[in-house]
Amino acid sequence: MSNESVEMYLKRLYEFYLIDPSETIRTSKLAQAMQVSDASASEMMVRLGARGLVNRVAYKGATLSEDGVRMAAAVKRREQLLEIFLNDMLAYTGDLNEAACRLEHALTPELELLIDRMLGYPERSIDGDEIPAVSRRIEPYPAEVLMPLRALPNGSSGVVTIMLFDGSVVRTLEDAGLVIDSVVRRESDSFLVNDGDIHLSEELTKRIFIRLQG
Repeated sequence: MSNESVEMYLKRLYEFYLIDPSETIRTSKLAQAMQVSDASASEMMVRLGARGLVNRVAYKGATLSEDGVRMAAAVKRREQLLEIFLNDMLAYTGDLNEAACRLEHALTPELELLIDRMLGYPERSIDGDEIPAVSRRIEPYPAEVLMPLRALPNGSSGVVTIMLFDGSVVRTLEDAGLVIDSVVRRESDSFLVNDGDIHLSEELTKRIFIRLQG
């Protein structure tokens, strides 16, 4: 039983759990969701039960245990963070869920923390769902760290380093005075460039990356 297989089953059980935490998930329902045989799903349920990750109910199915919920939420969280990373940082145009699903199993806790911080500690997924805050440690940004403009702390300044846009958007921002190496300061909900306010949508602030000034 590979760890990747365990995580895939737990993530699917967690998705059912979010819909109705009290529902006992039948093996046949899980098998259909995982696109495997009932026998394969049943075998995995037995193994998950032996590890204390599910509570099995004879002839009915299983529910996630407390340990199972924690582990499953951590897996789901990695998937959601990677989807945001692929979309916002890499402008990935393929199947976000499929790509994130492949990557999530190799994500170390240290790399997860760095991605979480780089994204500005997002609380919502691409689909608007709440991201589980499992083991999340929100730490101060060190000087010179790269971060999205949306995560710039109030009262702080940063140097524009990367803008993930096509040419027309870049030209519009240039006309407004925002270019690579510009210094941007955040004052409450406003961004200041050359002492003047610049109006930016939330989507834009996710695709402009700055280095925090010490």
